[in-house]
Amino acid sequence: MDDWRNGGFGLYLHWPFCQSKCPYCDFNSHVAASIDQGRWQRAYVSEIRRIAAETGGRVLNSVFFGGGTPSLMQPDLVAAILDAVRGSWPLANDLEVTLEANPGSVEAGRFRGYREAGVNRISMGIQALNDADLRKLGRLHSVAEARAALEVARATFDRVSFDLIYARQDQSLADWRAELSEALSFAADHLSMYQLTVEDGTAFGDRLRRGRLGGLPEEELSADMYALTQELCDAAGLPAYEVSNHARPGSESRHNLIYWRAGDYAGIGPGAHGRLTLKGARWATEAPRAPGDWLTRVERDGNGEIPRVRLDRDEQALEYLMMALRLREGVDTGRHAALSGAPLDARRLEDLVEIGMVETADGRVRATTEGRMVLNSVISSLAGE
Repeated sequence: MDDWRNGGFGLYLHWPFCQSKCPYCDFNSHVAASIDQGRWQRAYVSEIRRIAAETGGRVLNSVFFGGGTPSLMQPDLVAAILDAVRGSWPLANDLEVTLEANPGSVEAGRFRGYREAGVNRISMGIQALNDADLRKLGRLHSVAEARAALEVARATFDRVSFDLIYARQDQSLADWRAELSEALSFAADHLSMYQLTVEDGTAFGDRLRRGRLGGLPEEELSADMYALTQELCDAAGLPAYEVSNHARPGSESRHNLIYWRAGDYAGIGPGAHGRLTLKGARWATEAPRAPGDWLTRVERDGNGEIPRVRLDRDEQALEYLMMALRLREGVDTGRHAALSGAPLDARRLEDLVEIGMVETADGRVRATTEGRMVLNSVISSLAGE
């Protein structure tokens, strides 16, 4: 009933607007000529109060403003939302409040406003340290603007993270070594490195289908880039604590750890997902993706969600397995057995240990470096699929 407490409780708020749509992006983001931020404030506050009525009394460990580009939000809007949060839940002493930002929307006064509102961590979408590749990725900022934005962020916040995409078009292993080395010199406490993936429904997906997305790396080169990432980040004191995320010890994203440790989190905003344990049942929540549809539901019905789905025991155990294996700390086998009603299959586990894909110690199963490179196969094997 209280398994979620192993992961904690967080709040995700989705801001769906961007200045432009990047060709690789399959997130729920939209470009709008004008935004009534007062209307959005009323909707967010209404949803916070609705969720709090179901979860009141829980200690809130984290708040995450994701998008879209939340740094397009007015600081007054962020302040009003966080005021509503403070009035709705008891807060952890080390409450983490993260706001995602793009370099092109950064300016010192706005960042000071976010800090005064209660934001204490910034996650910046830089994506590349090469102007030509930034243009290919559809980014509106330059490398110089990214550097300047990072300086503003570091001067304003104690905790700063940024994202990079590798295995880009025509990128060599030497290119990535130089770029990552430069990134590590910026002294952020957290880095997220994602291999470029081409998703259906994106502009890149359409170009690939028509044979117009050349220069993508072969699988072997992508694997070499992943291995190099581990090597350089380990040497710089930012080991991987999750497949794509590196941090100095103690600077891990507390909010994302709630996801990966299968805690509870409320999702508010267009397209936001959540997991809530209520009266002994665990529910998957989701909101409609279209911003106008979500606003209308909140204003008309007082509820921005589509109908919830109850997760059975097997679904909960599989979600925990899938998420926890992404973490360096791995899966607590006792917790998994309590969720599933049975231990992991000993024979499958032994086979994976024998071929070097996982290791076991202290009641946990962890994917090795080699196992993390083929993690979906490892998960499928342990899940008996």
